[in-house]
Amino acid sequence: MKTWSKVADVQPLATRIITNSIKKDRVSHAYLLQGERGTGKGAIALLIAKGLFCRNKSGVEPCNECNNCKRIDSRNHPDVHWIEPDGQSIKIEQVRNLQKEFTYSGLESNQKVYVIKDADTLTVNAANRILKFLEEPSKETTAIMLTENSQSIIPTIRSRCQVIDLKPLHAASFQNRLIEQGMVENQAVLISALTNNFDEAFRWSEDAWFAEARKLMVQLIEMFITKPEDVYLFIHSRWVVHFKERQEQEQGLDLLLLAFKDILYYHIGNEDMMVFFTSNDPLVEKAAMSFSQEHLVNSLNFVLQAKRKLKQNVQPTLVIEQLALQIQR
Repeated sequence: MKTWSKVADVQPLATRIITNSIKKDRVSHAYLLQGERGTGKGAIALLIAKGLFCRNKSGVEPCNECNNCKRIDSRNHPDVHWIEPDGQSIKIEQVRNLQKEFTYSGLESNQKVYVIKDADTLTVNAANRILKFLEEPSKETTAIMLTENSQSIIPTIRSRCQVIDLKPLHAASFQNRLIEQGMVENQAVLISALTNNFDEAFRWSEDAWFAEARKLMVQLIEMFITKPEDVYLFIHSRWVVHFKERQEQEQGLDLLLLAFKDILYYHIGNEDMMVFFTSNDPLVEKAAMSFSQEHLVNSLNFVLQAKRKLKQNVQPTLVIEQLALQIQR
């Protein structure tokens, strides 16, 4: 999505709010873009930056061809800075380095843009330091904060940003688009439940890591049913080894969530909603016989709690160990 017209197809309200600001030359000094993965946060951040630096705009649309646009796309523009988590979080040292940049004039103009990805992972100290910029904004400096978990953003930051809510994308239309482009249907059904990013979806469909992740989830469900005493060993010998980075750990929990949802759907006769398993998979029937509806609902809540703990930077191995014990009970 390299143009506002493309973004408007999936985020019409957000597009209208931001492009109206651009037309009136009233771009906010700080935006907080909040929405699920694949809803267009990164694309919108790029378009805001291009709107401030592009030399050949057509109305609000950047040309995407000039030197500035190309450098912003490649993240090589000297006056557009990206901050991403260093490991599990954005640390105070990263914010200190950013604050040093605040004191300098732009290298090619007085305009500067800062994009803070996964802003919910700011440590408390880092979040408090970033407030200095938000409380004393420079007229020609724009901060863009991206998050999937807006509730983890401290209120003092939220209150100083223009908050833009991005609506979830329609999974069915995205799924059909994947199938039209050649993805196998059952793969498209599963992946469309995890992402709305077209390039990411096809990357996962061809990724051996993702295939192994799904296989591990099937094995874990089977182990909960047949060998619960070996789950702890499985977690340490297989899960921890495969899901190493934070994004991988979150993806593992997303897959586990879908698997338990499917078992619950099968339990209540709603097989049409299943995405992880097929309705004729013998493991689903076996799992439905082993887990009561109450146990499944509790397990879903435990997985959601585990996802929140990862966002709060609780030690990942501890999170999955605790989750496994909760599901076993």
